[in-house]
Amino acid sequence: MQLILESLFNGAAIGSVLLIAALGLAIVFGLMGVINLAHGELMMIGAYSTYVTQLVFRLPALKFFYSTYVIVALAIAFVVSAVVGILLEKTIIRRLYGSPLETLLATWGVSLILQQFVRSVPLAYASGLIVTLLIGLLSSFFLPENILKYKHKKFVKLITWIISIFSGLLIANCLSSTISKLGRASARNVDVTAPSWMRGGVEFIGITFPITRIVIIVITIISIIGVTYFLNKSVWGMRIRAVTQNRSMSDCLGISTEKVDVLTFGIGSGLAGIAGVAVSLLGSVGPNVGSNYIVGCFMVVVLGGVGNLLGTIIASFAIGIMTDLIGAGRLLTVWPDMPDSLSTIIDFFATTSMARVLIFALIVIFLQFRPTGLFPQKGRMVEG
Repeated sequence: MQLILESLFNGAAIGSVLLIAALGLAIVFGLMGVINLAHGELMMIGAYSTYVTQLVFRLPALKFFYSTYVIVALAIAFVVSAVVGILLEKTIIRRLYGSPLETLLATWGVSLILQQFVRSVPLAYASGLIVTLLIGLLSSFFLPENILKYKHKKFVKLITWIISIFSGLLIANCLSSTISKLGRASARNVDVTAPSWMRGGVEFIGITFPITRIVIIVITIISIIGVTYFLNKSVWGMRIRAVTQNRSMSDCLGISTEKVDVLTFGIGSGLAGIAGVAVSLLGSVGPNVGSNYIVGCFMVVVLGGVGNLLGTIIASFAIGIMTDLIGAGRLLTVWPDMPDSLSTIIDFFATTSMARVLIFALIVIFLQFRPTGLFPQKGRMVEG
């Protein structure tokens, strides 16, 4: 019984990371049919945002609040990744709707650019650049309308960008001194230290459950509830579902499909940033951290049914539990009387990497008989 509970918990923890990462991808892929290979790099941006937030909270003025940096990092990672995703949609993807091959190649190129950007640009300067873009681009949403009147518009924009550049330089300078004290001159392979309340584990019926993994599961549950509530109860959520069901009819009824695309891509990218926070708590963060999850994310989306939230949840936890059962060799313990031929196969795949190979092979076989996944989406998908 203890072994089964431990496998279920570990599988849920693995599935939680996959689910948060795949949740945004499922929304974007389900609505716009965009194969975004840069989704993993949006996770990477969220992970680095967590690291930068940790550095900021180590400054003397904020050191007292250090234990709360993870909560702040969730909001910052969501916003930063969402803004990067919106910029990606407005500059590149919007011009490639209806061209899946071109979109795939373009987003793959963006992923390589972002990886090389992280390798080449010092973390402090990259953070300053992101802060400048965030303040400059988002300021128009928070300024009063009377300030943004036509005759003042250009002057206000100029002042806003001057403040943005100054803020970015200030952040870069503060982070540069902090990183140099820590011996980190680059953004390569950084480590996020969990606050004291997230260390250790919780004992239950003889099993130790790591608090970090419990927190990740809680973050996943909150993300699912938030996305479900937004899609089903909010006005824009209903518009997103309407466009998913029938894009051309929604356009005829007055729904701005362009705004829906931007909002959807922003939310999907923001969820990738939250996934990056979860990933940063599990191990080192590097330029290739997103590449380790992108294939699994697409497998979850396709297996669950494109654009189906329930299918995405079930598929992610199924893959997580199977990965733990096979990869950790627990299946041999749970089923001691397994036939020798099957036992030999399971023993061969009893590593995490080989378990993923076996699971993906089984998913490919499953899709041969049910190509639309577990829960196929009803209605017409986005058309070119």
